[in-house]
Amino acid sequence: MKNVLRAACLVALAGAAPSLSPAAGTTAPLGFVPPAPATYKLEHIMRAPDGEVLDSDGSVHRLSEFSTGKVTLFSFIYTYCTDAKGCPLAYETLHKLKKRIEQDPALIGKVRFVSMSFDPRFDTPQAMRSYGGADARDTSGLRWHFLTTASTRQLAPMLDGFGQDVSVAAQQDLNARVPTLAHMLKVYLLDRGGSVREIYSPSFLHQQVLENDIRTLLLERPARRK
Repeated sequence: MKNVLRAACLVALAGAAPSLSPAAGTTAPLGFVPPAPATYKLEHIMRAPDGEVLDSDGSVHRLSEFSTGKVTLFSFIYTYCTDAKGCPLAYETLHKLKKRIEQDPALIGKVRFVSMSFDPRFDTPQAMRSYGGADARDTSGLRWHFLTTASTRQLAPMLDGFGQDVSVAAQQDLNARVPTLAHMLKVYLLDRGGSVREIYSPSFLHQQVLENDIRTLLLERPARRK
C-alpha cells in the first residue's frame, strides 16, 4: 500500500510546477506533498557498475570508491550541454539540494554527489573541475565529485552498466567545436552498498523527493549477513 501511495504521489508530481517550497514537508504547487521518509520502501534495481575513473584533480580511482560507503546521487553529464531539461537541470537541482542537506548536521558525511562526463574527449579532469566550480572545491560540506575517464573505451561499460544511452545528435552544426550529445537525463540514487534504488527522469527530479528518498535509505536497517 505504501508503494502504491508513493507511486501515485510521484505521478502527481510529474505535472506539478518545477520548484518546491524550501521548507521540508510543506505543500508544493498543486497541493503535492511527497511521502514522508521511511513510510515507503525503495526497491533494489541493479548493482552500480565499476571501472577506472579520473577525479577532477587527475587522480586515478575505481568508480566503486564513489558509489559505496555513502548514499550517493549519481548522474552522467557533459560540460557543454545546453538542453534545459538535461545536464543544466541536474546541476541546478543538485546544487540547491546540496545547500539544503548541509543545513542538517546529521546528514553531513553520509551523503555524496557524483557527476561523471559522457565525453572524456573534451571533458578532461581540468574541464570537470572548472565545471564544478566551488562545488567541486568544497571539502568541508557535502562532497560533490566531478569525474571523467581516460577514454570512451573505459567509459562504455559503465554507461552500459547503468543503462544510460547517449549518441551524437543527428543534426549537427558543422562549424561547432564540439558535438551535441543526445541523451535522456537520468539521476541515480545509490545506497551505501552500491545498489541503485531509484532512477529519476527530469519530470521527477525535485528536491523534496530526492531528500526524502535519501533519508529513507539512511533510515534503513543494515541487511543481516548470512
